[in-house]
Amino acid sequence: MPGLAGRFSTTVKAKISKLLDRAEDPAETLDYGYQKQVELLQNVKKGIADVVTSKKRLQMQHDKIQQSVDKLDGQARQALAQGREDLARTALERKNVAQSELQGLSTQVAELEAQQEQLIENEKKLRGKVEAFRTKKEVIKAQYSASEAQVRISEAATGVGEEMADLGLAMQRAEDKVENMRARASAVDELEKAGAFDDITQIGGGGQDDLDKELAQLSSGAEVEDELAKMKSELGTGTAPPALEQGKEGGA
Repeated sequence: MPGLAGRFSTTVKAKISKLLDRAEDPAETLDYGYQKQVELLQNVKKGIADVVTSKKRLQMQHDKIQQSVDKLDGQARQALAQGREDLARTALERKNVAQSELQGLSTQVAELEAQQEQLIENEKKLRGKVEAFRTKKEVIKAQYSASEAQVRISEAATGVGEEMADLGLAMQRAEDKVENMRARASAVDELEKAGAFDDITQIGGGGQDDLDKELAQLSSGAEVEDELAKMKSELGTGTAPPALEQGKEGGA
């Protein structure tokens, strides 16, 4: 049973694969693959835009803190000039904190710039692959369409294919019917020449067959001969027909 089940599963898979192969349209498959690659390229571009946006935001924050650093430096100098060392120290402490933030922002901006450059490079490579795929896709689609048209033309010319096979069967059936009608017509003609239809029409109608006709002809001939012999006998005994006797008297 396991072997039978395995063979059955293989058969089902083979039939499904065959059906899928028939249903699959290479043009649709290629177009779908190209669409997915374009979507991926769009996602990469969106990622680049997001990185640039984040970098710009950090740069704006960096510039703002830099302005604060410059301001605190000026305040520290002014306080020290006025003898307010304590205020100058406080301003410098704040300046150091701001400078630390600037260093962190500068590092993040540099990292985002590196990511941006890498994404841009990847986007260029991907765009080149997508364009190459698109060109190859169109070539393959054109070749497939040309091959499909050639197959259809060849099938039509050689009578191969499901549609042409159906037409061939229909034509064969028509030829068979024509031959049957010809055979029936020939049989009817042969029967008519043989007199079969005359015999059929005479059945129950008092008609005569060939034997009856010959017998009737013989009987009619015998009657004629008998009547002729009778006339000869009458003439031989001197008895003439009334018309002849009247002719003789008129001549005398």
